[in-house]
Amino acid sequence: MAKSTAPTINIGISEKDRAAIAKGLSHLLADTYTLYLTTHNFHWNVTGPMFNTLHTMFMTQYTELWTAVDPIAERIRSLGHPAPGSYAQFGKLASVPDAPVKPPKALEMVRILVQGHEAVARTARNLFPLADKAGDEPTADLLTQRLTVHEQTAWMLRSLLEE
Repeated sequence: MAKSTAPTINIGISEKDRAAIAKGLSHLLADTYTLYLTTHNFHWNVTGPMFNTLHTMFMTQYTELWTAVDPIAERIRSLGHPAPGSYAQFGKLASVPDAPVKPPKALEMVRILVQGHEAVARTARNLFPLADKAGDEPTADLLTQRLTVHEQTAWMLRSLLEE
């Protein structure tokens, strides 16, 4: 059988930096996917007087999160590393907790999602200095986009909790 020789990656980022960035992006992917699942769960299970508003809002949010996972995974692959893709891997990598087994009341769902979006923003922000130092502009751009979405979504959700 012929020996497979994958070409060496030479994109101007050292292997050490690519590995560290891919590791950070794996955490971001796990957080994003976990938050996606929680948001979709809440979309299905929300009840009460705010049902229509929250059901629609959660659908918009989980759709955005679903769309976000692919570019994160593909950036990991572009850096030459495998992207995590199992519940077991995501469970080990995520800083966002899994959704509660029993669906909470509507406003508690909102609080949980605020915390989730803030956690994903922290994950992205923690990786930014490494991507910047390594000259990894595509990852820095991806992180900036994710920070914008998560900070804005957390603000919108927090607004629902104000009296």
